[in-house]
Formats: sequence, C-alpha cells, structure tokens
Amino acid sequence: MDIIKIIYLVLIFFTVFLVVLVVLTQLATRPLKARLQFVVDGSKSGVGRIADTFEEPAWITRIVELTQPMAKFSLPSEGWEKSKLRIRFMNAGYRSGMAPTLFFIVKTLLTFTFPAIFVLYTIISGTIIKSNVFLLFIVGLSAIGYFLPNAFLARRIAYRKREIFESFPDAMDLIIVCVEAGLGLDAALARVGEEMHMRSPILGDELHLINLELRAGSSRERALRNLALRTGVEDIDTLVAMLVQSDRFGTSIADALRVHADSLRTKRRFRAEEAAAKIALKLLFPLIFFIFPSMLLVLLGPAFIGINTILLPTFSGQ
Repeated sequence: MDIIKIIYLVLIFFTVFLVVLVVLTQLATRPLKARLQFVVDGSKSGVGRIADTFEEPAWITRIVELTQPMAKFSLPSEGWEKSKLRIRFMNAGYRSGMAPTLFFIVKTLLTFTFPAIFVLYTIISGTIIKSNVFLLFIVGLSAIGYFLPNAFLARRIAYRKREIFESFPDAMDLIIVCVEAGLGLDAALARVGEEMHMRSPILGDELHLINLELRAGSSRERALRNLALRTGVEDIDTLVAMLVQSDRFGTSIADALRVHADSLRTKRRFRAEEAAAKIALKLLFPLIFFIFPSMLLVLLGPAFIGINTILLPTFSGQ
C-alpha cells in the first residue's frame, strides 16, 4: 500500500475516533453532576437561566484555547468588536465571548480543509488534472470554505428575525392586556417575557433581557434601544421609537401599542400572501424539469413501445 494511502487512512481513523469520543463524552451520564445541577436549578432565578445561555461547555472552551491562534488568519482588523460584524452576532443570538473566535476558527479551518481534501483525493485516485484547472479548483474550494460560515450566519439571522417578527404581534397583544389591567410597562414586559417562553423562546429571552437591564439600573429608553439593536428587526426599532416618544410626551402607551400591533399583523398577513403568490413561480421549474418528463415517460412510454413492436417486424421484413 502506498504511503499516501496509509496517511489518509490514519487521518480518517483519528478524525472518526475524536468525533466519537466527543459525542460519547457529551452523552455520557454523570449522576453526581446531574444531582448537583438539579439542586442548583431548584433555587435558580430567571437571571441564572439567562446566564446559562452564555456559558459554553468545557470541551468547547478547550477547543477554542487550542485552536485560537488559527483564528488570526481570518480575523479582521482592530475594532471589529464595535463594527457591524459584532451586531450580526447579536442578531444571530450568539452573545458568548467565544462565538467570534469560534466563527473565525471555523472559517480558517474550512478554508484549508476543503483544498486539502481535494488534493488528497486527486493523489489517491491518481486523477490527472491540468495545472490551471487544478488551481481553479483549489481557489474555488478555499473561497467556499471561507464564505460558508458567512452563509450559515446569514441564514441564522434571517431565521431569528422571522421568528421574532411572527411572534411579536402576539406579545404586543399581551403587553396591551397587561398595561390596560394596571401594570406598568416594565412589569408588563417582565410578565410577557415569562409567558412568551412557551410560544417563542427567542422572543421570551429578549424580553427577559430587558427586565435584567432594568434591574441592573439601566434606563428604559436604553433597554428598549438595546432590544432593537439585538434583534435587528425594523418593526421593533419603530416600536421602540414610538414607546420612547410616548414615554417622553406622556401619551397613552396602550393606544400606541394597539396601533402598532394592528400594523404588524397587517404586514404579517401581506407577507404570507406574498409568499403564497410566489408558489406558482417556484413550482414552474420543478414542473418543467422533473414532473413533466416523468409524466410524459409514464403516459407515452407504453405507446412508443407498442408502436416499436408493431413497426419493427415490418421494417425488418422490408
């Protein structure tokens, strides 16, 4: 056996071994740790529940510590923590301090891993590729590995924004009910944050973070603007501006919330109608390239076979 094949098999063995070891380590039961966690959860407040979302498992921390030097290859220039990239991480729900480091580590690893796998495949299979085509494949695979985490992050942001947008009108209805029942806006947000955990955990956590900021001494305006910054939803930004103006000029908050909830519900209905109108266009190409050829083959195939069996002896006789 060639030495390259041996190295390739050894790499595959160690990769599979490490993946299985990590999975078994995470899935293994630890009775003492489970009992201690149960005792801690019994006396844990809402602050502790939110804080748990920021903590990473120990194995992720160790991986970050070992592979952190790799992140420097794709890390942007200084000051990126205050740039739009940091806001994108918040919009995606990644608030941990290790999330950016993991992101750039994955970018660096994928940038070098995809071309390395391609080179090993060409060496093992013995495929002969021209130099310009080979270079094109290397550059293309490196670009795919570099931009693949960006696509994942964008998809995560879009999913989270859609989840918040679809659940926010229901949360606003609950806020209106609480405000009209006599609760203040801060207490209403805290109450709705607890209730929305069953309907939408993402929105429930965001509303609970407002309550935590208010408990920490932040002003209501700053807490609401931080909510708009974390979510990245334009409608929430409009709502925050409306609430700030209502609080500043002393107008009715319930009326402002009711008007904005109606507009959000109307916009959600229009978006659903738009998605339904696009279905016909989206089904056009699958119908043309996949369904119609299969139907023609099923419907006209027996006829062509029958015609062939009838005409073939005639032509052979001539």
